[in-house]
Amino acid sequence: MIGATGLIGRSLAPLLVEAGHRLLIVGRRPAGVAGVEEFVGEIAAWPGALAGRQLDIAISTLGTTWRKAGSWEAFAAVDHRAVLGFARAARSAGARQVIAVSSSGANADSRAAYLALKGRVERDLSALDFERTDLVRPGLLRGARSDDRRLGERIAILLSPLTNLVLRGPLDRFAAIDAAVVARAISALAGEAGEGVFVHHNRGIRAIAAGGKDWEKRPRRRGR
Repeated sequence: MIGATGLIGRSLAPLLVEAGHRLLIVGRRPAGVAGVEEFVGEIAAWPGALAGRQLDIAISTLGTTWRKAGSWEAFAAVDHRAVLGFARAARSAGARQVIAVSSSGANADSRAAYLALKGRVERDLSALDFERTDLVRPGLLRGARSDDRRLGERIAILLSPLTNLVLRGPLDRFAAIDAAVVARAISALAGEAGEGVFVHHNRGIRAIAAGGKDWEKRPRRRGR
């Protein structure tokens, strides 16, 4: 797993341990989760940390922000290249399933740079030929973050109880959702049977977190 120190990852890692998974956390700083093995090092060293292992599931909740990264290049290095490098190494180590947190509205052809990048990550993950690929697309994430929130994001979260009343039906995928709910859904998906690429929006995420099964399967697309 990568991204264990993030908003979703902090809730997810203990859930995976509680569910009986033998967890290896890979990251740039210690996650401090009891009962797991950790590899701490720079991103370039992450693939090497997986070499020679026998893996079953690869999970990425990794993500940064423009503000924290400092530049688009640094942002893409984390959200795209680090995720893909980790996934490729996990696939080489035998992982049959990959679960990755993306974003509502992700589309490789989007005019919005952020959504286009997320779409390219999805496309490239889907092309790695995992037996099962789960792409988790939450809306605005709510939860206790340190000081990495932008002003607009803080305002959106404060207004989310009202905006969520408006974002119904097809628009529900853009509504705010608790990071802890997303974590519960990912924990439930870990080890799930079935083959193909599955996309999970807010409605499906909530259903899976509550113990149900509600997701969209889409054709596998080859990356470039």
